[in-house]
Amino acid sequence: MDIEKTTKWEKAVVQILNLDGWQLKHIGGKSRYDAKGLTPKGFMAVIEMKFRNKYYENKMIEKKKYDALMNLPGDVVKLYFVADPKGNYLYWLNNMTLPPIETVLASKTTYWGGDKESKEVYYLPESKASVVSVNDNDPEPGPWTEYFNNRKKSK
Repeated sequence: MDIEKTTKWEKAVVQILNLDGWQLKHIGGKSRYDAKGLTPKGFMAVIEMKFRNKYYENKMIEKKKYDALMNLPGDVVKLYFVADPKGNYLYWLNNMTLPPIETVLASKTTYWGGDKESKEVYYLPESKASVVSVNDNDPEPGPWTEYFNNRKKSK
């Protein structure tokens, strides 16, 4: 997924959460998080977001991104949002017990393939997500089917 599309998705998530009483602003760019603002209860919050074209049962977060979030002041709510073809997952990171660190060979950048590097990551199980919305398996093609089919054809 390219940076322009990712930015649109991030902004859409911010708008949807704001409809539910959040007061967030999209940050994007080279920041360690994609949105910041207030929760519906008025607590300061930051959200790191990932949009995956492929489903993985455990959701990967890079250790350096996690560490950067956790280095923010303790009263800031640190959230990790993952969207994939099977659903949306929101993790409250502040008090989460993490699984062991793993080292993987991964792309140097999020937006394009190419060079790989060794990265330390955590694989968060779906069961640790505080909010989960699972996409129903509908006999009719869902709204994302056409989008992902077109993406495959254009490659």
